[in-house]
Amino acid sequence: MEKKVFTKIDEEFICDNCGKKVPKLGYTSRDHCPYCLHSKHVDKNPGDREEKCHGDLVPIRMEPNSKKGYVIIYKCKKCNAIRKNKAAKDDNMDLLIELSKNTEY
Repeated sequence: MEKKVFTKIDEEFICDNCGKKVPKLGYTSRDHCPYCLHSKHVDKNPGDREEKCHGDLVPIRMEPNSKKGYVIIYKCKKCNAIRKNKAAKDDNMDLLIELSKNTEY
């Protein structure tokens, strides 16, 4: 049986980085904190929760994507993996602008 590439999971959580309560996104899966932009390394494929690392995914840069709007590039503090997540409509715009100034991983 073929595995799904995307599993929608849109749930509230408490951000491990800033401690704020993060609400559901509503239109797709919530995969990072809109306040500090950090995420958690829990998925191999979006929403599958099969990654064993569970490290802090630190936002390191942001880039435009013609199909997805803006994409946040992350580096895991625990295993150094690079991951990408689509920016959400309610993300902290000041932090996104700061990330857009970074040009290197």
